[in-house]
Amino acid sequence: MYMKIIKLLQDRKILIDSELEKVLPKGNIEPKKLHRAMRYSVFSGGKRIRPILAIESCLCCGGAAGDAINAACALELAHSFSLVHDDLPSMDNDAYRRGKPACHKKYGEADAILAGDALIVLAFEALVNGAKPPVAVKMLREFSAALGSLGMAGGQSVDIEYEGRKKGARILNYINSHKTGALIKAAVKIGALASGARPHKIKKMEEFGAAVGEAFQIVDDIIDNGDSVAVFGRAASIDKARMLTRKANKSLAGFGSASRVLSEIADYLIERKI
Repeated sequence: MYMKIIKLLQDRKILIDSELEKVLPKGNIEPKKLHRAMRYSVFSGGKRIRPILAIESCLCCGGAAGDAINAACALELAHSFSLVHDDLPSMDNDAYRRGKPACHKKYGEADAILAGDALIVLAFEALVNGAKPPVAVKMLREFSAALGSLGMAGGQSVDIEYEGRKKGARILNYINSHKTGALIKAAVKIGALASGARPHKIKKMEEFGAAVGEAFQIVDDIIDNGDSVAVFGRAASIDKARMLTRKANKSLAGFGSASRVLSEIADYLIERKI
């Protein structure tokens, strides 16, 4: 059922990986250990969902893939930074990431911290590379907001605060919409900005990204038997994820056939294993 969209995702991943190869310093350049830790973390098997959403949002709004490719790389670098730091002993304390030793297990805690720091700095550089100043400023504003205390960092802080404690619906919704949802929403909006879309289209893309981002985390929880299942139950979590997907697709109504790929990605992400 999803063979065409899976093929598209694979093709987009190849494109993004080839660009990330150009952006990231080679592992034989000093400081070698740091650069190898950065590359290890980025090329560890990620699906590139955030950069793909940015590219498809740009295309949906009338742009070209090349208009959003630098922003797409920035989004993946930022996502990789977040995973490196999330895995640290002082955070989620995970020894493995995608079946491989976490960065701090392979390269040591100090270099993992520095690798995360270097990745997020490189992300900002990649984001504005080649962008016209007015667009660059708008993208920077969205990117910063998604990463900061009112976005991903804030969601992670609350998640740590409630570690081992019962999470109610309000707290869980906050964590999901900030720790995971904020960067996904930003990816879709940044893609629209890169296309030069008008404000009403950007707003609809933002609505799409917010709904998909929240649903994405719920599905991860369903797959992993995580917090959403504990708080809402499995059946209710599945219903909520599907409701959010319908909401996301409804926001695309005004784009016509140009939104087909985004809509199919949303359906695939939600139905992948539930």
